[in-house]
Amino acid sequence: MIYLDHAAATPVSKKVFEAMKPYFAEDFFNPSAAYLPAKKVSADYEVAKGVIAHTIGAKASDIVITAGATEANNLAFSILASGGSCLYLETEHDSVRKVAEKYGGAPVGVDKNGRILIDDLKSKITDETMLISVALANNELGTIQPLSEIATIVREVRFDRLSRGIKKPLYLHSDASQALNLLNVNVARLGVDLLTLNAAKVYGPKGVGCLYVSHEVKLNPLNYGGGQEMGLRSGTENVPGVVGFAKAVEEATKHLNGNRKKYAAWRKILLSELVDYELINKKHSLDNFIVLCYNGIDAERLIFLLEEKGVYVSTGAACAANKGAKSHVLAAIGLSDSEINGSLRLTLGETNNEEQIHEAARLINEAVAIERGRNG
Repeated sequence: MIYLDHAAATPVSKKVFEAMKPYFAEDFFNPSAAYLPAKKVSADYEVAKGVIAHTIGAKASDIVITAGATEANNLAFSILASGGSCLYLETEHDSVRKVAEKYGGAPVGVDKNGRILIDDLKSKITDETMLISVALANNELGTIQPLSEIATIVREVRFDRLSRGIKKPLYLHSDASQALNLLNVNVARLGVDLLTLNAAKVYGPKGVGCLYVSHEVKLNPLNYGGGQEMGLRSGTENVPGVVGFAKAVEEATKHLNGNRKKYAAWRKILLSELVDYELINKKHSLDNFIVLCYNGIDAERLIFLLEEKGVYVSTGAACAANKGAKSHVLAAIGLSDSEINGSLRLTLGETNNEEQIHEAARLINEAVAIERGRNG
């Protein structure tokens, strides 16, 4: 198997799995219980939260554990429950787009590389805008956004409002799910008030994520119960999941520079050996993302041909591909329907090696040649 869809899912690493194992059967206690074994589990849970928080320059008390990035993104937008409007990048993941639309949010445009149009953002901020959401790295293109520049604009708007006696706050949220394995993510340096992370994208368990929340932000719970996670996310804590999440982010941070160099080298090999394609994400992209366009070819057919050879790629976000929906991300950067239909997303990761990269290029070229021949 040559797996080239690490943006969709990553396997749980061996170190992560070993860290989680004791909390399934041995240290299984409910962290809220009063006896000593449960208190130990509660302490381990808080230590794990601290590790996750420290990775992004925060404290354990600053993060709310969730059941993945979708819940974290929805929780971030709960700030609008009491009023206010929002802006979101038009290339955002559906877990941001759909909740933003629920609150009447307006999209901000991007250029042909998927980077935010700063002037468009500035023109759409009004005195009612309370939340701006821009992913640090896009899940289909890998495009890295200039968050610190956006944060500067947010601070300028805040200052202007105060000077005019307007008390409406303005906050910046970012979904950094795809970025943690390849970028040094620090909430202070990025200038964000809310930040989403996802364990499943960094070789941790699925169904675990978190939301960083700065002290000034007041969110509303999505569900109610026992009051866990500062009352914002009630329910018995997912101890093995959070312990695994902590080990995963620890490993990601440790190998950050090595991963970048390795993926950049593999990306260069693939692009030099592949033929008859147009590269879509030419600039400002994560090193492990490659988005190719084979105009005039049905990418879905390529996927089936490659799967028969043991090569797994995608046409974009797994949730959209599963519904057969056209990529709103590729449409936003100006691709035609024909170009969108012929686009493949390859995302490199820890299941790969250099030998696989050469073989993948050969097999993709073969599949493309077969389809070109079929089309005459």
